[in-house]
Amino acid sequence: MSVFSRMMNIKKERGGVFALLLDPDRSSETSILALAEGAADVGVDIILVGSSLTVRGNFHAMVKQIKNSTKLPVIIFPGAHSQISPHADAILFTSLLSGRNPQYLIDEQVKGAPIIKSFGIEPIATAYLLIESGRYSSVQYMSGSLPIPSEKADIACAHALAAQYMGMQMVFLEAGSGAERSVPESMIESVAGYIDIPLIVGGGIRTPDDVMHKISAGASVVVVGDHFEKSGGNMIREFTAAAHPLTEITV
Repeated sequence: MSVFSRMMNIKKERGGVFALLLDPDRSSETSILALAEGAADVGVDIILVGSSLTVRGNFHAMVKQIKNSTKLPVIIFPGAHSQISPHADAILFTSLLSGRNPQYLIDEQVKGAPIIKSFGIEPIATAYLLIESGRYSSVQYMSGSLPIPSEKADIACAHALAAQYMGMQMVFLEAGSGAERSVPESMIESVAGYIDIPLIVGGGIRTPDDVMHKISAGASVVVVGDHFEKSGGNMIREFTAAAHPLTEITV
């Protein structure tokens, strides 16, 4: 079974998918591996590994160690084609559709596609939409692109529908790491009701209630990383439970 199919099965059975994002540039190797090792036991469904930069130069080694530490699917959330590793199960093959910088619309993708093919990892075609969050994010700075205003759900809907018509498998609404504000539920609800492909939502999600509201609004996958890197992994079980509203019903 493909990683994407596994994610959709979890969505159907549990009501939502909880993704733990690990960034090798933001946390120590010890803390990252500790989070990865305990992830399955506290209800995490998938692990994303990614970074806007790779300052430490240990990205590929960390992906390998994370994969060896867990039985969960490990998916690369790349900042560039240099962050493609043969040790992962899959990769979000993202295109920054909210921006107009050709480097992140198609250039990095052309450079990365042959690498992905040679490694034999599963690409999950994903439209990446930056949403304004009250803070100038790393992705915004690195990509040189403007985010979609958080109150302009119609613009997000148009971009998401374009992604669907282009044949992409998922749409990622991203407020950015450490965002002051997460993606509004009103925008999630509008986009989810406008397209027929699943939504990933991340950035600025700090409480289990935040997770619950994103899932209720229409998110299929909720991504949290920065919060746990700062808190040492406290309360992950509460977050994952909020992402799985059907679990109690089906047990």
